[in-house]
Amino acid sequence: MVISSLADSLVRSVESVGDRVSETFFEPVIRLGVTGLARSGKTVFITSLVANLLDRGRMTGLVAQQEGRITASYLQPQPDDTVPRFDFESHLSALTGPTPHWPESTRAVSELRLSFKVQPAGLLSGLQGPRTLHLDIVDYPGEWLLDLALLDKSYEDWSRGTLEHISNRPQAEAFLANARAADPTAPHDEPQAQDLARSFTEYLNTAREAGFYDCTPGRFLLPGDLAGSPVLTFAPLPVTETSRRRSLHREMERRYEAYKAQVVKPFFRDHFARIDRQIVLVDALGAIHKGPQTVEDMRRAMADILSAFRPGRNAWLNKLLLGKRVERILFAATKADHLHHLQHPRLTAIIEALTREARDRASFAGAETAALSLASLRTTTEEMRSHNGVELPCVRGTLQDSGKQAAFYPGDLPEDPAHLLGPARNGAEGWLGEDYGYMAFAPAHLTLNPGDGPPHIRLDRAAQFLIGDRL
Repeated sequence: MVISSLADSLVRSVESVGDRVSETFFEPVIRLGVTGLARSGKTVFITSLVANLLDRGRMTGLVAQQEGRITASYLQPQPDDTVPRFDFESHLSALTGPTPHWPESTRAVSELRLSFKVQPAGLLSGLQGPRTLHLDIVDYPGEWLLDLALLDKSYEDWSRGTLEHISNRPQAEAFLANARAADPTAPHDEPQAQDLARSFTEYLNTAREAGFYDCTPGRFLLPGDLAGSPVLTFAPLPVTETSRRRSLHREMERRYEAYKAQVVKPFFRDHFARIDRQIVLVDALGAIHKGPQTVEDMRRAMADILSAFRPGRNAWLNKLLLGKRVERILFAATKADHLHHLQHPRLTAIIEALTREARDRASFAGAETAALSLASLRTTTEEMRSHNGVELPCVRGTLQDSGKQAAFYPGDLPEDPAHLLGPARNGAEGWLGEDYGYMAFAPAHLTLNPGDGPPHIRLDRAAQFLIGDRL
């Protein structure tokens, strides 16, 4: 069995090196990871990005498009036969059809390959024909990404940190009562273990609904075919001493380690470790609306997310021999169309401040990082409205709940992001003298001209940062 395992590893290594040689010297491939925290708009981002790369009339910020060097772009079958295809056509129909609506959110890994024919730039461009570049877009739930931080934590460390972190959350009261009533040193009892796991899962779901982002393990929220299995039947316990074999503590620890080995590590090996460009989408406006505690929770989540990446530069020899690193990471505040453009610089400053720690760490490792605000699909128009003698910059759109048209002013974001991040770090219960509104808008009815993709805000700039240097 050992010889067989070694032979299998050797074959996989040779195949991997062969793939990298092909990608490096013949038809290069960019693997773009797309993830985000809850309700950040991953599905809409990928759908609009692909639609706008196929019909590039609105992609003026993409330099290769400005220069007329992209001669063709087309969808191809994805290279990974065991990964579901991202359902681009259905999602685009949902957004642009006669009754537009938001598509279903990400619940598992999916992939899509978009290929380009590009005329080289530079002095010798006239002597060379178009070359082919493949863009493999990998969509995966942000909840799974946060799980990667578990790989470096023991069960005791994870339990202690989780119980301390959720101790003041009302959503966790029922679970905390169950956990405190349990005796970790008592013999393992399966019904009790199931009850603890069920109670913990209920907490995770209610916490996510309340706007918290540290809802791990992620597969508890999206179990799929693992629902009910022992690998998802554990919970944090207040462990104070080493327990004997077959105790509740030891069985919970065993299952936690099995979760890391059988769920988290395969995701890292098969999908995440192969990514070389990454965008992390963030619903910063939704967090601001929910208050300082949610903003601070988001800031910590951004730092945890970055700890999962292998940032750095991909020199061709390093890429060939040592595997890919994440060369570029973009943090994007979504739903910029919920604000008048006069406030976009402030939203960008907030996402820059929220991700400062994460971006500094990535930059130190050699990766390029950036932050911006965008709207994958523009759902609103802008207007100025007079209120008490003051002109307010508003946006108008169709409300998700009622289907009615409404003009909306969310409040002035502060010029200095510290006015938000300071109270958030200090544990404030609410914003001092401020109230930031939030509206859920439905997709607008669209009439697209030939050659134009769906309307957006700064999607072309995001594409330029993520792939523009390779086109």
